[in-house]
Amino acid sequence: MTGTHFVDWIPLSGRAPQVGDIVSADAGGMPTYEVLAVTEDGKAWLKDDEHVDYCVLPVGVLRWKVNL
Repeated sequence: MTGTHFVDWIPLSGRAPQVGDIVSADAGGMPTYEVLAVTEDGKAWLKDDEHVDYCVLPVGVLRWKVNL
């Protein structure tokens, strides 16, 4: 997703991530996820490069996104 090059992380500052965003709970931390969907009940469907399965997390734990 983000590769090994330098990544510019910006805080979500309480905003929900958007579909297509690359996000993380930790700035520069691992893992990073691509947001596939955001539900009305405050959950994000996520995909990372290492796992075949999707995961679902509360959007509140996703505090950073890649500044593209």
